[in-house]
Amino acid sequence: MTRSRFAFLLIMMLATVSVSARVQTGFLDRTVELSGRSYRYQVYVPADFRSKKSWPVILFLHGSGERGSDGLLQTDVGLPHAIRQNSLRFPFVVVIPQCVKDKIWGAPEMEAQAMAALEASIKEFHGDRRRIYLTGMSMGGYGTWQFAIDHPGKFAALVPVCSGVRPPHDFPELLVKLPADANNEPYTEVARRVGKTPVWIFHGDEDQSVPVEESRHMVAALKAAGADVKYTEYPGAGHNSWDKAYAEPELVPWLLSQSMTPMTLFSR
Repeated sequence: MTRSRFAFLLIMMLATVSVSARVQTGFLDRTVELSGRSYRYQVYVPADFRSKKSWPVILFLHGSGERGSDGLLQTDVGLPHAIRQNSLRFPFVVVIPQCVKDKIWGAPEMEAQAMAALEASIKEFHGDRRRIYLTGMSMGGYGTWQFAIDHPGKFAALVPVCSGVRPPHDFPELLVKLPADANNEPYTEVARRVGKTPVWIFHGDEDQSVPVEESRHMVAALKAAGADVKYTEYPGAGHNSWDKAYAEPELVPWLLSQSMTPMTLFSR
């Protein structure tokens, strides 16, 4: 074999190794196993992903209309839809679990599978544990409050969209279940347990599914507790305030400015 031929083959082999080692990006199918059951979810990985860098992570909880088991329905609404519209705005690894039909995010097995998907994604895609963010819309917004009180110190910031604490009048069960040792009325208790975690709440003032008063009550409770809270209310907007919320130009910079302190991480 001539020297030039050998050099050419070596270059081709190295190129092949480089391509095969490259991490897939975009919306990726994943599965997590819990108690003998498989749950499908998706992970969004930015196009410029590099494993040598630690990446901020968002856990997104969809609404009741996206429940199922296909692992796909939840990927074109809310935050995933905003990513599809303009992926360059979102330099995050985004974990997108799916709640099964007839369940809510606060159900123990649904919360467990979402948190397992989050943990698996952090490990696979070099997630930064100081910068894990939680957001959800509608039923997923209720889930945001539930996960926050169940996992204190886990999330660097919360973004509940068109959500609340008390369920809408036509919903058959509690969407946020407080621990048995809760001593205050629900809004005050949730605010106390959220503590100093930064929160940005969004709601439309003509929401017919989840009354805007739910977010107003939570904002008042958080302010009374001395929390770090922002609130955006959209005049004339109905239940779909998520398209406006996830398109807010200041949302991503605000999220990226929030980070857990080393002391907080150590104490978890």
